[in-house]
Amino acid sequence: MANIEHAVIGLVDQYGYFGLFVALVLGNIGAPIGSELVLPAAGGLTVTGHLSNLWLTVAVALAGELGGGTLGYAIGRFGGEPLLERYGKYVHITHERLAMMHRFFERWGTFAVFICRFLPVIRGIVAIPAGIAEMNLVQFYLWTLAGSAIFCTGLILIGYTAGGHLDVILPLVQKGGYVALAVAIVIVASVAIFVRSRAKHGADIRQAQGDNAASP
Repeated sequence: MANIEHAVIGLVDQYGYFGLFVALVLGNIGAPIGSELVLPAAGGLTVTGHLSNLWLTVAVALAGELGGGTLGYAIGRFGGEPLLERYGKYVHITHERLAMMHRFFERWGTFAVFICRFLPVIRGIVAIPAGIAEMNLVQFYLWTLAGSAIFCTGLILIGYTAGGHLDVILPLVQKGGYVALAVAIVIVASVAIFVRSRAKHGADIRQAQGDNAASP
């Protein structure tokens, strides 16, 4: 896995924005790219001049995320579970993992796409079950863009701030990334639960008011 990640960083170093775009497209259809390392590396390469502009780096990263998400959605939508049962093992999609994601989607609906943008491994395959479920495309793109914007911008800025010290920063990002992502997930899930409970409470009040108004 480490060799693949270093090869991908070399791809970005050699081919610039095209390499970054390709890497993130592949990472969003299940390839073990290691976005949590590639994105800070892209930020560092922006400082050194290998990539020309910080916000262009962010934009290309988002384009790669959306491009890969589109391919993943199409795979799920038109290939379905039979395709995954046959070839899923090559992109780490097991039957158990797919069943888990189905339950996750049933619980959180389209918001699950946003949450999964912060989960290692899962973020790279979430578009496929979204396609299987025939999720509304507008909602799929909105949640993908929102989650990817936070994820990509944050990690690119870490690398940009680190500058020439990526050899020190990248191992720390790799070790601490899962903890940081877990904290982000807890925060996002807490907000989602709060918003849902408030919405349900409001709906219950409106229904009660309606019932009272309908009573003679």
